[in-house]
Amino acid sequence: MTDAEKRVILVGLDDSSHSYHALEWALDLFFTPSGSNSGFKLIIVHARPTPTSVLGFAGPGSIEAVPMVEKDLKKTANRVISKAKEICNSKSVECSEMEIVEGDARNVMVETVDKYHASVLVLGSHGYGAVKRLVLGSVSDYCAHHAHCSVMIVKQPKAPKT
Repeated sequence: MTDAEKRVILVGLDDSSHSYHALEWALDLFFTPSGSNSGFKLIIVHARPTPTSVLGFAGPGSIEAVPMVEKDLKKTANRVISKAKEICNSKSVECSEMEIVEGDARNVMVETVDKYHASVLVLGSHGYGAVKRLVLGSVSDYCAHHAHCSVMIVKQPKAPKT
């Protein structure tokens, strides 16, 4: 099967244990441990916020902080991609492409689904309550309503009570 015939599994990552768990879950579900990617092609995307969106509420004088924020955002993006490569290698899965795209994560994921004609978008759930979702917005909720493919929202298992 050629790459053009394979169905695209798109995994959206941020620098959280929730998204890394979602990546591992997708690899276990869609890919065989033998290193053969069967009928699927893996694309990993990290949506990197813009420095001005991070500093948006900082007020006057925050423009001086832009270079430091930019450096920190690049460092985080590199850490995300490095960790994704490590997870894929540990499961003997070849990733077709890893992308860092600057912008709002909701829009980046929906646009990337269209760009690659993804069959499935896999995202981790942060498990925010109603108030945090209202204030911060939910990337997975937005994608579930706007992406032109199936969206799998992977939750981490609850820790057993002791």
